[in-house]
Amino acid sequence: MLGEIKELTAEAAKSSAWNAIWTFPSIIGSALVIAWGAESAQFLVSQGFALTMLALIQTLPEFAVEGVIAWRAGQVPTPENIGLATANFTGALRLLVGLGWPLIYTVAAIFSRRSGKPLKQIVLDNEHSVELIGLFIPTLYMFVIVLKASLNLIDSAILICLYLVYVSILLRLPPKEAEKVEETEPIPRYVLGQRRWIRNSIIWSLFLTGAIGIYVVAGPFLESMLGLSIVVGVPTFVFIQWVAPFLSEFPEKVSAFYWAKTVKKSPMSLMNMVSSGIAELTLLVGLIPIVYCISRGGIYGIEFDFAHRIEILLTAVQSLLGFLLLANMRFRAYEAAALFILFAAQFVKPTIREEILFVYVAWIVLEIIFATVGYRKFHAFGLFVKVMKKHILKTKPM
Repeated sequence: MLGEIKELTAEAAKSSAWNAIWTFPSIIGSALVIAWGAESAQFLVSQGFALTMLALIQTLPEFAVEGVIAWRAGQVPTPENIGLATANFTGALRLLVGLGWPLIYTVAAIFSRRSGKPLKQIVLDNEHSVELIGLFIPTLYMFVIVLKASLNLIDSAILICLYLVYVSILLRLPPKEAEKVEETEPIPRYVLGQRRWIRNSIIWSLFLTGAIGIYVVAGPFLESMLGLSIVVGVPTFVFIQWVAPFLSEFPEKVSAFYWAKTVKKSPMSLMNMVSSGIAELTLLVGLIPIVYCISRGGIYGIEFDFAHRIEILLTAVQSLLGFLLLANMRFRAYEAAALFILFAAQFVKPTIREEILFVYVAWIVLEIIFATVGYRKFHAFGLFVKVMKKHILKTKPM
């Protein structure tokens, strides 16, 4: 679909744009159905695993978009097509941290203020350290990709293995306590109140129905948004780097904001976005060489030029900064605001991306200095070790 962007006529674009009338609410409905399934499932398996499965289903449109672009790059391996593949996954990842995280804080803060209790910070649970370390390790690997200026099947194998290890850890974490069931929304609470076989059947049905809905609607939804973008004159590169990822990630944004408005579930909302980031850093990036090689009919690596490396590096440093900000298990208003401002600046004026890169690096260095002198604490590392000892290694505390 994205490979045919330039071939669409103005008339076809207008026709596709009208499909937004039914595709937009369909995507929202499918995302909410999956969110209900995940909210119910966290009491049967670990919350992290439920959110990971949720993130995988929600990012299906993004995987589909990246797959189409990588296939086209394999068919016509020009620097322009390879650049579009880079633009899509870097844009998708930067949207999650630069726009998704700040919006979650904003939604939670608005609804918290309505209840008469201003939100000072989002406080994460100890078990969320697993998701944070799951974000940290593949983020570091992005720097390896930048240094060697290529992406190949070996990278795919490493990234996929990282994701499988991450999921295997989540599978062994305990579910949420039963006494917190009454804090859930009406539909998940109803589901959890049913007999075991009925409850499990409903949960699986929610996931399946939502996944099918997203799968069926994703193509027409993106086409309708593409039609709108052409009608208003959005350039192809801008669409693929910013508009397409925003639209393809729309399902997880719906779920995340649905939880964020309850304030108490804002940590769960934030971890939904983090889980999506982990899936994209590992599986999505790992998908590119696989599709590319199949498309070209052989084993090939994807070489990046200087501009591509800058895009990947900018994405990596933003992700690393995001991890460091959450590593103290807190997410504060000024952090959310600063992440959004830096994201918005590069969106409004793309020519200052290298300057924004230096700002990210300077902030990272500052956070590390603060941690070194004791002003900040990166609790995520210690909590991850404790969680591993308690639930994975099954060792008793001293």
